[in-house]
Amino acid sequence: MRMRIVTWNLWWRFGPWQTRQKAILTALRELRPDVVGLQEVWAADGENLAEWLAGELGLHCAWAPSPAPERWRRRIGDATVDIGNAVLSRWPVVDRDVLPLPAPAETDDGRLALYARLAAPGHDVPFFTAHFTSVPHGSAVRCGQAAALAGFVARHRGGTPFPPVVTGDLNARPDSDEVRLLGGRGTAPAVPGQVLLDAWEYADPAAPAATWDAANPYVAAPHEPSARIDYVHVGPPGPGGLGRVRDVRRACDGPVDGVWPSDHAAVVADLDEG
Repeated sequence: MRMRIVTWNLWWRFGPWQTRQKAILTALRELRPDVVGLQEVWAADGENLAEWLAGELGLHCAWAPSPAPERWRRRIGDATVDIGNAVLSRWPVVDRDVLPLPAPAETDDGRLALYARLAAPGHDVPFFTAHFTSVPHGSAVRCGQAAALAGFVARHRGGTPFPPVVTGDLNARPDSDEVRLLGGRGTAPAVPGQVLLDAWEYADPAAPAATWDAANPYVAAPHEPSARIDYVHVGPPGPGGLGRVRDVRRACDGPVDGVWPSDHAAVVADLDEG
């Protein structure tokens, strides 16, 4: 059996968010994921995008709001909307924790990592989703965030044979210091002995990889180059290949009924469930 993992940044309440909401649901429904890590999820006026998606898809939900949303709110001129990370899961969430990611005061906009322990049949799954700073010159900040995330994973990964699954928008290219630090193979790992494999290493080398893609009209406006900045990382497989990556690809990378769901494409990875 296989477990389908998705990571996706939903672009908060930017752009035509109400029509995008329907497109996001349609895209996720077509993917039929078992677990989804979401970033830039909005909540306002008693509504929560992640909880709504979970209800429509028949999934469980864990949500964590940003501790410092003020800078985000100023960008859209609405002081009532929250932003955060979420996990949607086919299985119940039996434990959770939140880690505010470190950043200097001048760039801190409340980024965080969310942990959810999922009661999958036969074994718990330690699942994480994170959102690193997007400041272009912020590699050193992201390195600090990667180190903090690695420690967070180490604290919560135990007690199950299933390897940790770490998803998120890292706002960094695969060859960056921060991504190599999190992976722990291209440089010394942030946590001694802890290696997290980039699932994309199992992708078709000819497949489109950019999750921040200039073909997307929301990306084309800032005139930024295309890049792969969204990731699924997985610890080394457990007994019998538990959690081994079987397939990985880009998804949600085009319009749905004429509407692009987000400014990011998603990443989909299929893992051995045991």
